[in-house]
Amino acid sequence: MLNVVPTAIEAVKIITPKSFGDSRGVFSETYNQNRFFENGVALNFVQDNQASSKEAGTIRGLHFQIPPTAQAKLLRVLSGSVLDVAVDLRRSSPTFGKWVAETLSAENGKQILVPAGFAHGYCTLEPDTVVLYKVTDYWSPKDERGLAWDDPDLAIDWPVPREKALLAEKDTRWSKLSALPPFFD
Repeated sequence: MLNVVPTAIEAVKIITPKSFGDSRGVFSETYNQNRFFENGVALNFVQDNQASSKEAGTIRGLHFQIPPTAQAKLLRVLSGSVLDVAVDLRRSSPTFGKWVAETLSAENGKQILVPAGFAHGYCTLEPDTVVLYKVTDYWSPKDERGLAWDDPDLAIDWPVPREKALLAEKDTRWSKLSALPPFFD
């Protein structure tokens, strides 16, 4: 009932729940702790967050929280679609500074599991996109950090030109990877 596939960075997983459709529409069990545990995803989610974006080309991120409130995230799209990006910030990892991306949509039902130790962000591909995500620790303003979405050393292939990207003011001021302290060893 659950398909769990690692990405090019093995710690980041794409999770696709099985959907059941009939003449009324579609049913899908998007989260069942027992099924997730059976598939090696043994996390305790404590908070759900939902974000809506009016315009295509809205970039949210790249965000993360540092210990002791570092968060793993499980994201899915309720309406519209996004290009979802995770950047490895674990200094001891062979994939430190590398990123993976996946298109998530209401239609494809894919979810992405982003572990603690990663910066995370997404770009909306359609107007009126709604994203729901579960996190493993509570939001902590004092532990909130970010990574420059347009860091040339990362060279993330965003689907929107820099001059047309819509961002929150805070997301225009984050540090580049080379300037980040070693938050995750």
